[in-house]
Amino acid sequence: MSEPMLASLSPQDALIAVMIAVSASDEQMRTSELVAIQKIVGHLPVFSDYDGDRIRVIAQTVFDLFEEEDGLAALFGLIRDGLPEKLYETAYALACDVASADGSVREAELHMLEEVREELSIDRLHAAAIEWGARVRHLRP
Repeated sequence: MSEPMLASLSPQDALIAVMIAVSASDEQMRTSELVAIQKIVGHLPVFSDYDGDRIRVIAQTVFDLFEEEDGLAALFGLIRDGLPEKLYETAYALACDVASADGSVREAELHMLEEVREELSIDRLHAAAIEWGARVRHLRP
């Protein structure tokens, strides 16, 4: 039995939801993407007091919303409500890092990143710089 969907998200929950949504957008959450999320949560200051056990609850909420007809709109509503505007670019950067973690960004992930960009009103030039940074951080030799 799955847990009930959350009615609201903390800023950290919202960041997790964005990362999970990008990872799950191609219907496969790869190990490298999950490891990237765990590393991000374990190391970034924004997650310093975050309870990592909540990741499972947030992931289930994202999965449940993906199953609903207007679930993506509902998910972005939750994300925007929980995330202060000053963390919008952070959310996009984390999403790009997760999408790039396995060495390639798939079509479904590109579409989800585009949704994130639009829903969070990320400036196109800023988005390009964020995407470039993620790509070069995850290059393989």
